Amino acid sequence: MNMNPSRSCCWKVALALLLLAVAAPVARAQEETGGVPGSWLSQYGGARTLGLGGAFVAAADEPLGVVWNPASLSQLYQNELRFETARLFEGTSINGFSFAVPGSRLPSFGLSILSQSSGDFEKTNELNDPLGTFNTGDTAFLLTMAKNFSPRFAFGGNLKIARQTVEEFGGGGVGFDVGGIWSLTPKARVGVSLLNIGGPSITLRDTKESYPTEVRAGAATTVLGGRGLISAEMDHLAGVGMRFHGGSEYWIQPAIALRVGYHDTYPAGGFSYRIDPRMQLDYALSDHELGFTHRIGLSYRFGGFFASSRAVPEIFSPTGEQSVTKIHLEARTKAETESWSLAIVDKNAETVRRFAGKGVPPAHLVWDGKDETGLPLPDGTYHYQLEVRDRDGRELVSPLQLVEISTSGPQGSIEVLPGD
Repeated sequence: MNMNPSRSCCWKVALALLLLAVAAPVARAQEETGGVPGSWLSQYGGARTLGLGGAFVAAADEPLGVVWNPASLSQLYQNELRFETARLFEGTSINGFSFAVPGSRLPSFGLSILSQSSGDFEKTNELNDPLGTFNTGDTAFLLTMAKNFSPRFAFGGNLKIARQTVEEFGGGGVGFDVGGIWSLTPKARVGVSLLNIGGPSITLRDTKESYPTEVRAGAATTVLGGRGLISAEMDHLAGVGMRFHGGSEYWIQPAIALRVGYHDTYPAGGFSYRIDPRMQLDYALSDHELGFTHRIGLSYRFGGFFASSRAVPEIFSPTGEQSVTKIHLEARTKAETESWSLAIVDKNAETVRRFAGKGVPPAHLVWDGKDETGLPLPDGTYHYQLEVRDRDGRELVSPLQLVEISTSGPQGSIEVLPGD
């Protein structure tokens, strides 16, 4: 597999960068949304999402992505648990929890819970005499269902239940979100969502306040052989106006990714670290006008649909006792498996050996450290990953893994002492 970016991606990269350049000055002129009902949820940004500048309506591929686009559950392949937390300003904190189960013939289902709680605010009377303190709280429950109606199109919806408390007053309401994702090519897709349909509308005392309708639209494309992502998005919130977002992501190693983005009116960035193929830690930092904010997310994936590959041993010598490495393969696809391939790539991003076949991949394959012509390859580190395609055209790609050829053995020096 050639990991060099194709020329067809260049125009997409240039377009996305142009969108980001235009978005920054325009976004600064937009109105603030702090006084709008439900603004805390409209402005919510998870750890990975914030690192992408909030441009997630087309790129969403995690359980909490339903906040941007409920169709995002269709992008999941494994069952996933996700937890996020952030400490904001004046003692305010925000937390999120989500669980999603991807479907094949049946729809994908998810449950998300988000909450925001304030610190203590001072309460005074008309004469500014202190009367103690009070706090506020907001909670939202999202029940999500999403379905792939074709390999290229998915549709989803949220049932949104929101509750708000201010001092001793409280109220709740119900609304709906809908969204769709279209895969234009295997690398590029667009997403559109319509949020807060029919509410929620909350009455704390006598006045009913409704979450305003919001439209989000954006595009995302993978670059650099799937190791990079560029995403752009524009949102329109009723009564507020347009907001723009953009960001990029790059996996510099199989376990480490870096992100940089622009979230409406301030820059943001972050990183991810894959503790193992099932667990991932995400972090984001944003430079808000009130100060820096930090977000941390932790996800755990299990079961579902996946592709995995693992070489044993990871370091071998074709001229030594460990003359071959055995690469273990495993995959489970949403539809019947059509074909599989595994490419071994050198440090110059050139494919030196490829294995492929029809149907389900074998339990393992053996590599002797030679290229396609049967010639031995030089010592060094090589990377590989399993790609599996199902009959509906969906592709599963395993995490990038490393294997090393070492025929020289350990290096060093031995001190020789003169004899008597």
